[in-house]
Amino acid sequence: MDLQHWLREAARANQEWSAGFGSYTTHPSLAVEDGRFAEVFGEFTERLKDNYPFFHPRYAGQMLKPPHPAAVVGYVTAMLINPNNHALDGGPATAKMEREVVQQLATMFGFGTHLGHLTTSGTVANLEALFVARELHPDRGVAYSAEAHYTHGRMCGVLGVEGYAVPTDDRGRMDLDALEELLRTGRVGTVVLTTGTTGLGAIDPVHQALALREKYGVRIHVDAAYGGFFTLLAGAEGAAGLPDAPWRAIARCDSVVVDPHKHGLQPYGCGAVIFADPDVGRFYLHDSPYTYFTSTELHLGEISLECSRAGASAAALWLTFQLLPPTTEGLGNVLAAGRRAALRWSELIEASDALELYQSPELDIVSYFPATDPSALSAIDTASERVLQQGMTEQDPVFLSTLRADAHAFAARHPKVTTDADGARILRSVLMKPESEDHVQQLHARLEQLARQS
Repeated sequence: MDLQHWLREAARANQEWSAGFGSYTTHPSLAVEDGRFAEVFGEFTERLKDNYPFFHPRYAGQMLKPPHPAAVVGYVTAMLINPNNHALDGGPATAKMEREVVQQLATMFGFGTHLGHLTTSGTVANLEALFVARELHPDRGVAYSAEAHYTHGRMCGVLGVEGYAVPTDDRGRMDLDALEELLRTGRVGTVVLTTGTTGLGAIDPVHQALALREKYGVRIHVDAAYGGFFTLLAGAEGAAGLPDAPWRAIARCDSVVVDPHKHGLQPYGCGAVIFADPDVGRFYLHDSPYTYFTSTELHLGEISLECSRAGASAAALWLTFQLLPPTTEGLGNVLAAGRRAALRWSELIEASDALELYQSPELDIVSYFPATDPSALSAIDTASERVLQQGMTEQDPVFLSTLRADAHAFAARHPKVTTDADGARILRSVLMKPESEDHVQQLHARLEQLARQS
């Protein structure tokens, strides 16, 4: 699609709509001369060049990529109106769009009756899920994987509840035996399971943990902020397909969080939280004497901890989902490309004498490290840092990230590596852009070249 054309159409559509309310004169205090704006805008665009090329497949570092052009057009078009989805009074159209996209997300996970809304981030979405957990079990804490996102420990601190980090197995997944040992103490009311850890992309065994919920009477919350859209590949045919069980089990959990600003092709910030039981809305009850007055319908602000939220986020997601819906045939094709890329690169690494695979990818995150002599943690750490820095600063750049693996985790996967340090940095690449599928060979060749440099 021609992005520039549709951005012009966004401006035209807004002018046409606003003209229906009659003309008015902009206040002189807001006036800016074109010459002055051009000067400042020139400095602005120059400063924006101090960014990594998130749009390019040679950027394979953090979980960053540009939004789909449809999301950009949807966001800008709605932003010109600037609706606030806190109340129907602030954004009638975009509030309806939000309800529709949340329904699509709930359907994707297999939820029937539900309560949910968009948020500004996965962090806030997880905060809301843990807030409800605290209200339901005020005297009990929250258990989460030691590989879970750090937001869970932080939000437990914010909410004043005890957080318990549960050890992981040799694939980075929550150890259910260790979890059950903790649950026997009676100190835990909610278990957070992660489908797609942000470090390695590991998938906790949601389907197996459900039996523990019944046995110990705990809630299960699924943090699918990063990996949630991969449910579209559950049971799919071909190399990109994923095992059904953990993904289908999400439908039987108490709540789930997903970030459309990751694999949903959206601009920041756009997260979502969905509860299986609509009755948890009672914990959000509050009184605002001036906000909810034009409709007796439920306002989104009445089921959210946040107040003002950009209706443009809902508009962008709605427009994107009309074109690329959260189905196997829609967004599923986008995720499948990244998954195939990760599998292909892992095969190339396994056949390499310059690189070693840390562990096989479960989603689209590849973890690896330079082969060193001697094969020791200290040498691997030094080599990983060198490859990272040289990759970004030399000609033919490639942009990566590092992940620190402790000695125990390293030994579980690579027992022949000498543990002469308490851990080592390894290299980590996120192949979330579908274009990565066509760029894997170049990435691998460049990484082998860097790894072989002394």
